[in-house]
Amino acid sequence: MKGNHNPIVPGWYADPEARTYEGKHWIYVTRSYTEYTKQMNLDAFSSSDLIHWEKHEGIIEMSDFPWIWRAVWAPTIIEKNGKYYLVFASNDIQTNGEVGGLEIAVADRPEGPFRGYLDKPLIDRFIHAAQPIDAHLFKDDDGIIYLYYGGWRHCNAARMNEDMTGFIPFDNGETFLSITPEGYVEGPCMIKKEGLYYLMWSLGDWVNGSYRVAYGVSESPLGPFENKGTVLERQEPVAEGPGHHGYLHLADSDEWLIVYHRRAIGDKEAGNRMLCIDRMRIANGVIQPIVMTDAW
Repeated sequence: MKGNHNPIVPGWYADPEARTYEGKHWIYVTRSYTEYTKQMNLDAFSSSDLIHWEKHEGIIEMSDFPWIWRAVWAPTIIEKNGKYYLVFASNDIQTNGEVGGLEIAVADRPEGPFRGYLDKPLIDRFIHAAQPIDAHLFKDDDGIIYLYYGGWRHCNAARMNEDMTGFIPFDNGETFLSITPEGYVEGPCMIKKEGLYYLMWSLGDWVNGSYRVAYGVSESPLGPFENKGTVLERQEPVAEGPGHHGYLHLADSDEWLIVYHRRAIGDKEAGNRMLCIDRMRIANGVIQPIVMTDAW
């Protein structure tokens, strides 16, 4: 594609989730500040051509979440029955006694405004030792919506109920299943292609060049997901610390794009993360190593 370049927009952004809604491509992002109290809303970008991006600033009506005081992070979004449901992390909770966790909001349009949906967090505690951050919503071909999430090296999966207010237990009676693959740190992302489920996740530390992406493959959305290797990592002289990503599938050309953040090599400021897109090749149970570019 001519005219595409990285980073795709100026400024510091992280943890992108990407979707295609209403004829446009949408990317929802964390405002990347090292000081968490400055992270008090989320932004989005939209484009019809993947070159020119319109910024949608402050997409959440934060007055609907009076308990949130910091660390509004890592959005994910799904459309269901004409509504758009946004899940995001809040407050970087460290114990079950703190308020916050994963929040849910709803809007009539992809750009919001997203209003509070439950008057409380969706998940406000540690389950299977997973910190309630880094959510990813995935709608399967049968319409079932799964929520993958988790920090602190633990990944959980759950099934959303019909009205998106909570969860449906699995056949074994459990509501949350631990599906943690080897090497998992945070940032789960699910892709389905030709009947196979590709779970991708971030490894390493988000504050430096060790951040990277691995994947596993299963015939079930619940795994197991054996670690099949790293597919996105530091590449000199382009960038380091790539990870916490989403994806776009361009159906007309059957192209897959990874949408991720990365860092300039050697930059010691933790918050200096840039929003980027590159090509991703998936076939026969394999994701090929992804090449980071300055222009793609």
